[in-house]
Amino acid sequence: MPEEFEGDLAGAVFWGADLRGARFRDVNLTDVTISHAWLVNVDIDALVDAVVINGVDVTAYVNEHDPWYPLRGMLRPSDPEGMRAAWAALEDEWAMTVSTAQRLSEGALHESVSDEWSFAQTLRHLVFAMDKWFTAPVLGEPFHPIGLPNSGSVDFPWPGLDDDLRPSVADALAVRADRAARLRAYLADVTMTDLSRPIDVLENGRCPLQECIYTVFEEEFWHNRYARRDLEKLAAKQ
Repeated sequence: MPEEFEGDLAGAVFWGADLRGARFRDVNLTDVTISHAWLVNVDIDALVDAVVINGVDVTAYVNEHDPWYPLRGMLRPSDPEGMRAAWAALEDEWAMTVSTAQRLSEGALHESVSDEWSFAQTLRHLVFAMDKWFTAPVLGEPFHPIGLPNSGSVDFPWPGLDDDLRPSVADALAVRADRAARLRAYLADVTMTDLSRPIDVLENGRCPLQECIYTVFEEEFWHNRYARRDLEKLAAKQ
C-alpha cells in the first residue's frame, strides 16, 4: 500500500523497491546513487549539478536547455551579495508574472486550474511562507491573517491566521509587496555572521538563518513557475 515518507531519510537504502508512480517533492538528492534501475517516462524538474547518467555527465546539456536555469542556479547563494542578487532576480520575475495576471479578470485569478491553487491563493501562500520563515522568526512580527498554509501544515496552530478571509488579488498583492520590501531591506544589511545564526521556526524547529532565506527563495521560485503555467491556461480560455 502506498505510504508517505517525510523527514530525514539521509543514508536510507532502497533495495528492490518498486517506485513506479512515486512522487518526490521538495527533496534533497545530493550524493544519491541509483543503479540497476529503469528510468522510463521519468520527469525530473530540479537544480542539476554534476549529474551523471549511464556514465555520461548530462549537467551542461540540461542546464543549457533549461530556460529557468540562470535563476534556478541562484537560489542557494553562499554570501550576502549573492542573496541580494537572487532576491532582486526573483522580484523581477514576479513583476512579469503579476503584469500577466493583471491582464486577466478578478474572477479568473480566483479560479483553480487542474485542482491547483488559484493565483490569489498562491499569493496568500507566499505571504504565509514569508511570515513562517522570515517575518515572524527573524523580525519578530506577527503572521498576517490572510496567509494560507500548505496542505501538510493546515492542522498546525498558526497564530493569527484567519481561514475565513477571502482577500482580493489587489489586497493580497499589497501584503506581498510589504513582505518583499521587508526582506529586501533586511538583505541589504545582512552579514556572513548573521547567516549562520540559529533561528527558531514554528513547526520546523531551529534552522540557520541562511536556510530560512533559502526556503523563501525556493518557495518564490517554484510558485512563480506554477503561477506562470496556470496563467497561460487561464489566458487561453478568455
